[in-house]
Amino acid sequence: MTTSSSAGSGQGSTAASAASAAEEKLRGWFAGRLPAEWFTQTPEVRVDREEITIVGTLAAPDTADDASEAETAAAAEGRSRRFREETREHRIEIAREAEHKFGRKVSWGVHCAGRKVMFTTFSVPVMTRLRQPERLVLDTLVDAGVARSRSDALAWCVRLVGQHQDSWLADLRAALAKVEQVRDEGPGL
Repeated sequence: MTTSSSAGSGQGSTAASAASAAEEKLRGWFAGRLPAEWFTQTPEVRVDREEITIVGTLAAPDTADDASEAETAAAAEGRSRRFREETREHRIEIAREAEHKFGRKVSWGVHCAGRKVMFTTFSVPVMTRLRQPERLVLDTLVDAGVARSRSDALAWCVRLVGQHQDSWLADLRAALAKVEQVRDEGPGL
């Protein structure tokens, strides 16, 4: 979440701590608003500039001890689908309230028996300028059938980096938060 603090306010609050407080308020709101019986543990609430994503954990369905991987996967899919259908109206109501209160779209998903299923997602167009070598990479992915378009190819590349560089990205985010904190503690202009 992005918030700003006024320079020279004398309150000592930084943009990073304000953003953290806003995220905590948002997470608290969902903790209080979501029915306790929906999930087996506190749901994951992720926030960016455009979207709030709620992913809760469902109880794993009962299957035989010697159930195959296919049977276990089908049972988890069925449990996820049932949850989606049974909670649809209530989730829509909560999402509308949150969208009005926080100014972001709300997406939903569940974890069940080790599988993640997203019910809704929000795609945001992103403008970028690429030189020929980068465009050739995207075109190769399209020509090879890995992606349907340059847009899909770019999204594929971003997902791939995200999957393989989680710890590096986490370190980078922590460093950026520290830079913002130090910047906010500096002299006002």
